[in-house]
Amino acid sequence: MELVTTHTHTCFTNHGEGTVEELVSAAVAAGVSTIAVTEHYPMSAALDPDRYLSMPAERMGDYLAAIEAARAAHPEIEVIAGCEMDWLGDDEDRVITAEDLAPFKLILGSVHFVDRWPFDDPAQRGRWDEVGADDIWRRYFEVWCEAVSSDAPFHVMAHPDLAKKFNFYPSFDPQPLYEQAAEACAAGRMVEVNTSGSYYACKEMFPAPALLAAFCRAGVPCTVGTDAHVPSNVARDIEKAYRLMYEAGYRTVTVPTADGDRRTIAIE
Repeated sequence: MELVTTHTHTCFTNHGEGTVEELVSAAVAAGVSTIAVTEHYPMSAALDPDRYLSMPAERMGDYLAAIEAARAAHPEIEVIAGCEMDWLGDDEDRVITAEDLAPFKLILGSVHFVDRWPFDDPAQRGRWDEVGADDIWRRYFEVWCEAVSSDAPFHVMAHPDLAKKFNFYPSFDPQPLYEQAAEACAAGRMVEVNTSGSYYACKEMFPAPALLAAFCRAGVPCTVGTDAHVPSNVARDIEKAYRLMYEAGYRTVTVPTADGDRRTIAIE
């Protein structure tokens, strides 16, 4: 069965490793047929003062050129130029034009900030004890649904239940939040199974099986991303993600293409 990953990172941010060429070469060696390189879209100094979370704006040209070079060097694999863009809601302080986004055939939407707080940053994990998981989970899904329902140019919503990263769960049943998320996403967005969750404290892929099943019932297309931040993880657990999708009710994986379209592959 084909292996695809539509969520990967490189050394173009200060928390990733490996060049685009190294990432794509690793994907080829692992038998991947489609890879989207989706570096974190530049953020302002107000939200990323250490230039650690996102790609510096001045590196954008080099990033896109590196993707084109890797595509030319590896015709045996489909290489998609993409990015991961944070939803900031009312805190958005960037001016992003259609021209800015034109080079990207895949834009992942993600929620890493809740009211300007990067809730999944290990350096700020202590605030979970101050605020409490119940309030954070409710607010996270509220913000996530805002992102999904907005006119932001997101094609795929990344790691939908990132709030579980540190293995902090609410005292209540989150199923109503899952249903709200699925309903919001059914209007046209895609989601991903993100295999990286298995390697955080939650030890579970994003999204949880119950949330993934809710997406399936709502008819939300789903793809797979490894969220690799080093080339060696580029194909990690893709087949396990397919099995998780199958158990949730999916029978096909939706795969973005380099020309901005979509195709599907059957889950065997």
